[in-house]
Amino acid sequence: MRDVTTAQSPVDLGVEPTPLALLLLGREADPRSERGVECPGDLPSPSDPDLVERARAAKEKLGDKVFVLGHHYQRDEVIQFADVTGDSFKLAKDAAAKPEAEYIVFCGVHFMAESADILTSDDQKVVLPDLAAGCSMADMATAEQVAECWDVLTEAGIAEQVVPVSYMNSSADIKAFTGKHGGTICTSSNAKRALDWAFEQGEKVLFLPDQHLGRNTAVRDMGLSLDDCVLYNPHKPNGGLTVEELRNAKMILWRGHCSVHGRFSLDSVNDVRERIPGVNVLVHPECKHEVVAAADHVGSTEYIIKTLEAAPAGSKWAIGTELNLVRRVANAHPDKEVVFLDKTVCFCSTMNRIDLPHLVWALESLAEGNLVNRIEVDKETESFAKLALERMLALP
Repeated sequence: MRDVTTAQSPVDLGVEPTPLALLLLGREADPRSERGVECPGDLPSPSDPDLVERARAAKEKLGDKVFVLGHHYQRDEVIQFADVTGDSFKLAKDAAAKPEAEYIVFCGVHFMAESADILTSDDQKVVLPDLAAGCSMADMATAEQVAECWDVLTEAGIAEQVVPVSYMNSSADIKAFTGKHGGTICTSSNAKRALDWAFEQGEKVLFLPDQHLGRNTAVRDMGLSLDDCVLYNPHKPNGGLTVEELRNAKMILWRGHCSVHGRFSLDSVNDVRERIPGVNVLVHPECKHEVVAAADHVGSTEYIIKTLEAAPAGSKWAIGTELNLVRRVANAHPDKEVVFLDKTVCFCSTMNRIDLPHLVWALESLAEGNLVNRIEVDKETESFAKLALERMLALP
């Protein structure tokens, strides 16, 4: 039996650890990563009975100087203090439309705060209450990996035919890459319009970083076949694809996914239909293709909310998206039966890092004149990322 107490480290064996290995071991940090870092400062205790009043007092003291944004997936304890709620892009636009607010407190995740910083003025400061509130999907595509992918496409002789389309759920670096290479950003609401535009510019699309939204939009909404799509795996040489596969593909999908929406399965759909006769299955397009194909309705977070608002009383709904939103929608429509699609409860763990203690700490710090947890995108990255976002805004 191997004696684990005497096991040698890679360094002892003369092996140089890779940057990724060091990251996984917690010995290095990537400042451009969505992983985030621990939030500095003393936080109020989660059991502090005065938290709600402290948040109200700090927000009142700041007045018009602060504008609090709350993503739909936030906890109720946080969302109650949001001046506006919405999805990531709507919130970033709302922030840009509030130039008098010196501080934008974004109750969401890192890439959302970056987008707000890109779209707001230089005088406005974007704050993320917990810097460790990242996004696993955005983490699945780094600037170095995407640059290497573009080299692979160049060597295959197809880079000039490829237009990158990046999902809003990506880092500022990826948005900047997209802008620099003639591409555009998309949301789950306008993905088809973005792909229609991209195919007018070139013959192929590199879709980053969510394979499921790319595949579902191409096949379900645009009539392409699954054979038109290939999956680029950044952890394999040449993405795990042959030159011929790359040349024949119309959609080159990045191997990324949402950790929440990726949990829903075809079994989830079949099970809920057996348990609740007559149920309507409503899912987000970040779900797997077989789940989307089996659903009755598919759409963005805003689409899900509006569909439930318009649904008749007494109707039954199983919703495949983040649990905080499903609970909030269910509570808002007691005249309808609304259930979570899967039996396994799944919150967005990184989104849930923004809790009331972190929000109180951020607001009280700002009220005392201390700027904390500012999210600031460098000018060059901002310039190209904004170009990609502006292309999206100009879509017909």
